[in-house]
Amino acid sequence: MDDPRLPALTRAEQDLVEHYLRLVDFVGRANPAAETGHFDVMRCVLAAQGILAEARALLVAAETMRERGETEVFADTLARAMRVLDGERRTARVLLPPE
Repeated sequence: MDDPRLPALTRAEQDLVEHYLRLVDFVGRANPAAETGHFDVMRCVLAAQGILAEARALLVAAETMRERGETEVFADTLARAMRVLDGERRTARVLLPPE
């Protein structure tokens, strides 16, 4: 069974994962194909504003990592962290629904 605990991450790695998943949440909200019935344009506007803010925060986290000499990350560790933080459900909202 998978360990449900968050793996040990540096603060910058934590920020990277956190802002990436928040960015994905906003992209999911802006996804017109995910809506059933109608597409709310105001919801899209608010999601786009959130995308910009989270993209900036993600950039800061990545730049911080680079400045600290963290030039590589372990993808398996970050993927595990994203799974613990419900990343599979959150990223599914970005996909097109099945026909």
